[in-house]
Amino acid sequence: MTRELLEKIQKAIRHENLDGWLFCNFRHRDRLADQILDRSDSLANSRLWVYAVPARGEPLAITHVIESGHLDGLPAGTRRCYANRAGLRECLVPLKEKRWGVHLSEQITAISYLDGGTAALFSGAGLILTSAESLIQRFKSLLDRAQIESHERAANGLYEIVESVWDFVCASYKSGAVIYEGDLRDRMEDGFVRRNLVRDHPPLAAAGKNSANPHYDFTGKGSMVQAGDVIQLDLWAKEVDGIYADISWAGYYGKNPPKEIEAAFACVLEARDRAFDFIAASFAEHRPVTGAEVDHEARRVLFNRGYGEAVKHRTGHGIDTNVHGSGVNIDETEFPDTRRILEGSCFSLEPGIYLTDYGFRTEIDVYIDGGKALVSGGAVPLTGSKITRLQRALLEL
Repeated sequence: MTRELLEKIQKAIRHENLDGWLFCNFRHRDRLADQILDRSDSLANSRLWVYAVPARGEPLAITHVIESGHLDGLPAGTRRCYANRAGLRECLVPLKEKRWGVHLSEQITAISYLDGGTAALFSGAGLILTSAESLIQRFKSLLDRAQIESHERAANGLYEIVESVWDFVCASYKSGAVIYEGDLRDRMEDGFVRRNLVRDHPPLAAAGKNSANPHYDFTGKGSMVQAGDVIQLDLWAKEVDGIYADISWAGYYGKNPPKEIEAAFACVLEARDRAFDFIAASFAEHRPVTGAEVDHEARRVLFNRGYGEAVKHRTGHGIDTNVHGSGVNIDETEFPDTRRILEGSCFSLEPGIYLTDYGFRTEIDVYIDGGKALVSGGAVPLTGSKITRLQRALLEL
């Protein structure tokens, strides 16, 4: 870790008014700690190590005597080793009576890696523990200019891919060709390769009743797409070492979708647009806004239209170098996220409705740049944008 990175960590600590950020790991259980401190998972980690970064000054590195070199390469004013439990407690003495951000959260499970036993050890040694959830967001998930540009390139690539896939769907319908879910997924995968984009899992292609499963997956060719099917596409990818983009489109394999499907899809669009408008207005009025508050607005639209029982997931998730990133989630109920949406935040908006015979969601990505909420894939306001028009057109062959 460079001095520049250390200064960035300490700046985040000071923003959150904490005394420091306490990193630790055992058997590489905390992927965030390894990722932030650039610790390879090939390094032996059979004993607990601790790396305490204060708001100002030099870090303290604590390792076991048989793995004393694990934190080599990290800046440290003091390096201590222990051989037993009493020795570990002695090493922790300089940290007592200070407020430390740790990877522990009652509500945001995705960043809660610190086990209860180690937390009790720290507390028993006199450390004051508080969740590092806001620290993590501020350090890892607020995009700078280069990262925004990387995210935009990925988003533009995804929109090109999904339009190409839908052109294939339309042509197949008109010619009467037989197509399978696997054909759609293969075309998305080919699009990633041609654009030098990478992903952590194959994209989703679901038709008919399969679209009612938000995390549907299949092997082989999957199901055949049939007339009258709702088609759900969900694709995410990034440049190597870049920032992910993540979008979802829904379509109808036929010329005249039933009014029931049109009404449900219109409601999902309304919920998505309400979430965006609420964020945009909050920033225009310089009013703090949290992920939970945005989810509440979108969820209210769906519930007021009578679709409450068909809502199975939150409205969105943070996006950074991971598709499900460490920043603010648009979530009031699953993993309630009361962190504020900040300058540089990037996240999805993807409300969905899942009924017995079909389901769909419409997903866009949004980031905050210059105090404004922008939709990825063109950096334009949502209302009247190409995204709204194209997603509505997906219901028309």
